[in-house]
Order: sequence, then structure tokens, then C-alpha cells
Amino acid sequence: MMLSRTLTFFVVIVALAVTSCSESSSSEDEYANWKERNELFLVSIANDSLHSSNSQYQWKRLKCFSLNESTEGAVSDYVYVKVIKNGDTTSERPAYTDSVRVSYQGRLMPTASYPEGKVFDGTVSGIYNDKTNSSTKFHVASLSAGFSTALQHMHRGDHWRIYVPSELGYGSSGSGSSIPGYSVLIFELTLIDFSHAGEIMPVWSARR
Repeated sequence: MMLSRTLTFFVVIVALAVTSCSESSSSEDEYANWKERNELFLVSIANDSLHSSNSQYQWKRLKCFSLNESTEGAVSDYVYVKVIKNGDTTSERPAYTDSVRVSYQGRLMPTASYPEGKVFDGTVSGIYNDKTNSSTKFHVASLSAGFSTALQHMHRGDHWRIYVPSELGYGSSGSGSSIPGYSVLIFELTLIDFSHAGEIMPVWSARR
């Protein structure tokens, strides 16, 4: 009886170890060759933006705001935008020194485990929906170069999907445990409102 219990205990321990190793291996495989895969993913997005006439969506290619607009840059010098919905295109756009109110969801590139990309941050609970999303405020100048570049081209009500190269995001170091180095960042982003430096932004709940 004692031998039987010992054997059962041993089998359980081995099973747990195998499961742990399997999960670890799966996690490692998820991010294997991550830099190279993200570079290829970015090139595919850049190519899609150049062939926007074949898409149901309008595409934009926005050079990083801190770079010279008059010269052609590298693929990683641009933020790539798929326009989901246009807002008030007659209104002004935020400046680098402004504050913005946005709803957003940030994801990594698609993988086997996360076909839509793993969510790492955002104001969205469940499916992205402009009518039910929560919102937050940012100073444009406090954001990554890619995120702030996109915002400076948006109008109130614009709903964009933006693809940010790692060079304009968190670079080779990544951010915490949720964003590995060399990650292309995908943001579903809606600009709700913004205010200039020194102005008070209207309360969002009063505007819905």
C-alpha cells in the first residue's frame, strides 16, 4: 500500500513537471524569433498601405513627427494607419503640447495563441465599441513617438487602427513583462476630445 501511494505521488509530480515544461516551452515558442517576425510583419503592413486601393479601408503613412518630412525614410520611420471611421474632418488637430481624451486598446502582433494579437493595455472591456468604451486622458508629449505622431494627425471622432514600429514604440527593451523588445504595437484608437495647454478639457460624461 505504501509503495502504491509513493508511486502515485511520483506520477503526479512527473505529470506536473511535464505540464510546467510544456507551458514554458509554449510560452517560449510564442515569442521565438520575435524580432525577425515583427520586422516581417511591419514590412507586410507597409506593403498593405502602399496598395490601399485594393482595400475597403483608407490607409495613411505618417512619418514620425520629429523626422524630416521632405526625405523618404526607412520603413520603421513611419506609423501606418488604417482608417476605420472618419470623425469631424473640419476640426483642428491636437498639437504636441496638448492633452487628449481617447479610448484605445493596445495589442501585439498576431500569433498562434492570439490571432488578433495579445492585448497589453487599454480602456476597453471586451469588444472595441466607440459607444461603450471607457476613456482616459494623456499629454501628447508624454507618449511614445509613434502614438503621439498618430494623435497629431487625428480629428475629433476619428477611429484609427495604428501600427507602430518598435523603433517608435518601446524599442529593443520593451516594457515590463507584457511587451517584449522589438514589438510592433497595434492600437485601436479613437480621439474623443482634446484641449490646448492651459485649457480645461470638458468632462466626457457630460458630452456623451
